[in-house]
Amino acid sequence: MDDTPAERFLEDGFVRIEGAFPPRVAEDCARLLWRETGYDPEDPGTWKDPVVRVGGMAQGPFAAAANTPALHEAFDLLVGAGRWNPRYSLGTFPLRFPHERDPGDTGWHIEGSYLPDGGQWYFTNLRSRDRALLMLFLFSEVTEDDAPTRIRVGSHLDVPALLEPYGEAGVSGLEIAPRLVEATAHRPLAHATGRPGDVYLCHPFLVHAAQPHRGSRPRFMAQPPLHPAVPYELERSDGDYSVVESAIRRGLAAGPH
Repeated sequence: MDDTPAERFLEDGFVRIEGAFPPRVAEDCARLLWRETGYDPEDPGTWKDPVVRVGGMAQGPFAAAANTPALHEAFDLLVGAGRWNPRYSLGTFPLRFPHERDPGDTGWHIEGSYLPDGGQWYFTNLRSRDRALLMLFLFSEVTEDDAPTRIRVGSHLDVPALLEPYGEAGVSGLEIAPRLVEATAHRPLAHATGRPGDVYLCHPFLVHAAQPHRGSRPRFMAQPPLHPAVPYELERSDGDYSVVESAIRRGLAAGPH
C-alpha cells in the first residue's frame, strides 16, 4: 500500500479496502449471521424487524475476515505499526432488512468508545480513547438501494475543535450530536457501498448515519472498532505521528468551521 490511501484518509476521513477479505469468508460469516437472526433467508415474510443487532461473533470466519494481510498493512499505515491490537472476533452487527417501519436509529453521530464511571452513554475524547479506527465490514453486496451507511466526507476534520474543550474526560455522543450535525452540514455525502469482502476504514471522528432500508435485499455489515495498543498522542517529541493523529492535529489547526 502506497501513500495514496493515507492522503485520501487524511482528506476524506475514510478509505475503502476492496477485497480486504475473501468473498467465501463473507459468505460463511453471512450464513452464521442469518442463524443468529432466526429469519429465513428465502422468506421475506419472516423478516419482522427493520434492524436486528447481533453482538460479538468469534467463530473462525470472523477472525479470518479481520486478519488478512491487506487489513494488517492498512492498520500499520493508518494507526502505526505496533500501535493497534489485532481482533479475533467481530461485533456490533446492525443487520438491516427492507421494512416500512422506521428503524429509529438514523441520526448523524460519531461512535463513543468508553463508559465514564457510572455512565450510561458512551463517551469519546480528543485522543479517541479506546478506539483507533471505526471499521465497516461488508458481508453482503451493498448498493445505493441497500441502506448503505451515509458518510459526511471530511467531517472528521470538524470534530476535534468540538471535542477539545471537554479535555481528557470527554463527552457523550448523545450530548455532542446536535453540534456535530450543525458543524458538518456543509460536508458532501458519500455512501458505504461495495461488495462482500470490502472494508471501510474510518477515522474515529467521521460523522456518519444509518438510513431506513427501502430496497429488497438485507444488508449485512459489522462496524467494530480497531482497538489501540497505545493511546493516541497529539504532541510527540519525535514527530512520528500516525495518519489518524495527523488528521486530528489538522482539524485542531483549522479550528471551528
